[in-house]
Amino acid sequence: MSAAATADDVADALVEAAPGGIDFDGLVVEPYREAFRWETPEGEAVVTEAELRERADSPHATNWYYWERVVEGHGTPRRAFLRWLEGADDRGVAERYEALRGGHRRSWGELAVTVVLGPGGERRYEVRHEDDVGEAVDAYTDPLEARHLVKHDDDGRYRPLSTAPSLPHGWAFVDLDGRDLVQTVEYVYPATVANWHREREGDLDVDHWDEVAERQTGIYDVVENLDGDALEWAAEACCVDSQCLKRREWDASEDEPLEVPRGDGEFPCREPCSLFVAAARKFTTLEREESREYTFELTPAEKEQLEDIVDAVADGRTDEIREADVYEGANRYRARFLRAKRMDEHGLSGTPTYPEDHE
Repeated sequence: MSAAATADDVADALVEAAPGGIDFDGLVVEPYREAFRWETPEGEAVVTEAELRERADSPHATNWYYWERVVEGHGTPRRAFLRWLEGADDRGVAERYEALRGGHRRSWGELAVTVVLGPGGERRYEVRHEDDVGEAVDAYTDPLEARHLVKHDDDGRYRPLSTAPSLPHGWAFVDLDGRDLVQTVEYVYPATVANWHREREGDLDVDHWDEVAERQTGIYDVVENLDGDALEWAAEACCVDSQCLKRREWDASEDEPLEVPRGDGEFPCREPCSLFVAAARKFTTLEREESREYTFELTPAEKEQLEDIVDAVADGRTDEIREADVYEGANRYRARFLRAKRMDEHGLSGTPTYPEDHE
C-alpha cells in the first residue's frame, strides 16, 4: 500500500475514473452532457472537471480513493477484513469518518485492533492485546516480530495452540498500513482472516471428525476408535471458549452434530486441529480401560476438596489460588494436608490402583 494521498492524487484519480463512472459507498460520479453528475447521500450536483477536482477533499472522494486505489484487492480476505474493521458494510462514510477520527476499535480474539483516519482518507492501524488498551507497552512496526512475541505466554510457557486465550501482554504494533495490519494479525492467529472470509463467502470447507480421524496414520490411527460419548467429552475439554478462541464448525460427521457449544469466536474452526488429534489419541487409550470399583474413605469436605482440585486444574485457576486462601479446596496447603492424611505408597486411601499386584 502506498503513502498517504495528496489532494492532487485524489483529484487526478477522480478525473481519470469519472468518464467510466464511479458508484462506491454512496458516491456516484458519471458523465452528464459536457460535465459530470456528482451524487452523495448529502445531495447531488452537476459539476465541471475543474469543480470535480475541487471536491477531491470530500470524505466520499477520499474514501473512494483509499479503497479503490490504495487497498484495492476486490474479493480478497484482506480487503474484506479491513472493511469489517471499520464497519464499512453497515455504516455510511460520514458516520465512519466521525468514528475513525477518534479511533475505531474492534476485537479479534484477544486482539484489539484500532483504525484511525489519517490525511487524505488514509487509514492507520494499531493492534495490541485487548487488556493493554490505554497502557504503555513496547511498540513495534515490523509484522514479523509478532511471530516471536506470541510464542510463549506471560509465564514463559510455550503456546502450542495459537488461538488459545493465553496471548502474552506488553506489546503493540503501531502506525501500520492495511497490508501490514493483516499480516500482523495472521502471524498472531494464522489463517483466521482467510477462513473468516471463506465462511462469509459461503466457501468454508469443513472437515468433520470422521474424515480427519480416517486419514490419521501411524500412532494416531487409533483415534478412529474414539466413541461418540468420548468425542463429546473431548470437544468439551478442548474446544470451548475457555480453551480456544475459534468457533467450532466441525462435528462428529456431516450428519452427526456434537452437543458441545460451538463457541462465540469471530473466526471459525474448520477441522479438528493437530493438538486435538494428539489429545484424542490419549483419550482413546484411556477409554480402552475397563472401569473398576474402588473403596475410599473420605469425609464430605475431603470429597468436595477433590472436586475443587479437579475443577481448578481443568479451568487453569491453580495459579490464582494464594497460599493464604486455606478455605479454597485447591489451596496448596489444603492439598498437601489431604495427601499427608489420605495417601501412602499405595495411593489414595491406601487403595492400590491394581490390587491384584499386591496380593
